[in-house]
Amino acid sequence: MVDLYSIPAVPGPWRRLCGGNLLEEEQETCVEVAPLTGADDVWVLRDSKNPGAGELWFTGAELRAAGIRI
Repeated sequence: MVDLYSIPAVPGPWRRLCGGNLLEEEQETCVEVAPLTGADDVWVLRDSKNPGAGELWFTGAELRAAGIRI
């Protein structure tokens, strides 16, 4: 298993993905996703409302298995 965080690469352009809870008191749930440049089928996710909170790196297979369309 490859440690994704050890890949020397940077995120490409960010794209917003939204969906989920639409309760009256809440806004729609969104994340931002970007391909990791310099790596094959590796993606970076972050909170769209708080992008400075950190990033999570996933393989494309992991995201597709979770139903995330990238």
